[in-house]
Amino acid sequence: MRSYYYKMVRLSLVLVYLVILAGAVVRMTGSGMGCPDWPKCFGYLIPPTEPGQLLWQAEKNYKKGQVIIRDESLWVANGDFRTGSEYHPEHWSPYTRHDYAVFNAAHTWTEFINRLLGALAGLATLVMAILSITFRLEKVSVMIISWIVVLAMGFQAWLGATVVFSVLETSRITLHMVMALFIVGLLIYLLRFSPDIKSPGSIDRRTLWLLAGALLLTLIQIVLGTQVRQFVDGQIDMLGEDARHLWLSQPPWTFYIHRSFSIVILLWNLFLAYHLSKRQLKLPAMRWVLGLLFLEIAAGIVMQYRHFPFGSQAIHLFIAALIFGAQTYLLITVLNARRILKTL
Repeated sequence: MRSYYYKMVRLSLVLVYLVILAGAVVRMTGSGMGCPDWPKCFGYLIPPTEPGQLLWQAEKNYKKGQVIIRDESLWVANGDFRTGSEYHPEHWSPYTRHDYAVFNAAHTWTEFINRLLGALAGLATLVMAILSITFRLEKVSVMIISWIVVLAMGFQAWLGATVVFSVLETSRITLHMVMALFIVGLLIYLLRFSPDIKSPGSIDRRTLWLLAGALLLTLIQIVLGTQVRQFVDGQIDMLGEDARHLWLSQPPWTFYIHRSFSIVILLWNLFLAYHLSKRQLKLPAMRWVLGLLFLEIAAGIVMQYRHFPFGSQAIHLFIAALIFGAQTYLLITVLNARRILKTL
């Protein structure tokens, strides 16, 4: 049973990362309002594929909560009914959460896939939490943290709804991203109890602080990146998609800090890798961190000098999330080793 639990932890982690990637694609393509309501999409479990499905139609059955677009506004069915030959306004209520009433099939399905992956991730964490009950007598912390993950996923879903209702307010998008990283950290923490996690050897305090510092620097860089991204989003709204070469023509001071800070992070991690090698510590994940860091810097250079080619923003964000996960895994592995040494 416990082997199934750790399999579900890993599956949950993969699905959460897929949600992060899908969320990055949603933001990159401007699909955040592809489904203007929540949790359904235009009131449907399976969203529409063409504009005609959202226009009022005669002799059609509507269910309560389904949405139409009329007079450039969203209208919600008050109940189950069948339309006649004429439109009757008493059957409909205006959607009051916001006044965004645009249908784009590509945006709708991009956002829908993001939500579907989120639902699958939520289901996986719920199964994981149920399986964690087997730890209740020996490692009750495993069970507690597993259920905290489920609660965090529920809170993340609520945050997703507030993002839609706020019509993509940037601060809420940022909080949504930070919460996703928090869930990643919890899932990786649960892996520390897995029998597959091997002790890297004797760990000194300096190694621990170097790893903790590397993770802290990454978190600071991600926050700085969200500030730059908010600026770019504003530029997109003001200048349009066709003016990519102008998006960073007058960047804010956070952009220069974000760009220069990447050098600090790279040097810190190179020194960390040297320190681990010198002490002959077996932490192969460090190679992943360095590889991802070089890819992340390359993606940033491409975005600036090639004017944000398609997919570069999503790749940049996703790699940052992978770096965070790899560094968290390293830190937790070391903390687990220190715990083992103290109990021997």
